Amino acid sequence: MNELFEITRRKNKPGAGRKIGTGKFAEATSVVRIPSSQEPIIKDFLIAYQRKKLSLNLDMVSNFELPSLSASPISLPLYSSKVSAGFPSPAEDHVETRLDPSEFLIDQKDSTFFVTIQGYSMIDVGLLPGDKAVIDRSKDASLGDIVLAIVNSEFTIKILGRHSKTKAPRLLPANSTGEYSPIEITEEMQFEIWGVCTGSFRRFQK
Repeated sequence: MNELFEITRRKNKPGAGRKIGTGKFAEATSVVRIPSSQEPIIKDFLIAYQRKKLSLNLDMVSNFELPSLSASPISLPLYSSKVSAGFPSPAEDHVETRLDPSEFLIDQKDSTFFVTIQGYSMIDVGLLPGDKAVIDRSKDASLGDIVLAIVNSEFTIKILGRHSKTKAPRLLPANSTGEYSPIEITEEMQFEIWGVCTGSFRRFQK
């Protein structure tokens, strides 16, 4: 009896048990009684719900493309003077240097590729649907970097963060509307950072 009482007392001790914010759902849990025959159904439903909830925040990317290795360098004039939204004067004294767009966007050609942005979760940092994001696999990701990550077999571009209490990784959206929530990475998830986003580009006309 004393041994049973001691076990019960330890279980009820404040702060005992799993910490809030950890576990599969990363939030507090409660005990619910259900028929034993329905337990597998409830578990399958919760797994499907979590997958659907996660997919709404992922904003998957598409069209993985490599830079052309045989393309000839292109040098375009880079003007040093500030100009309005018209075509600047081609006067030679305004030309500071010549710029190759590929060299400007790509640091390591052998480790760089492009992906196409699909959703709106990163619009506050200028990544819009249809944009090409430049991803460099040779760079080590740091907190605050925009990264290409794989979460449960799906690719997404988000800002790399960290939970203030658990120190677990978080993938943060950049959309002030509140439509997208941070993705909390748990031990049960498949998670890997595939590269750092170093830039992007888009076309307005074809």
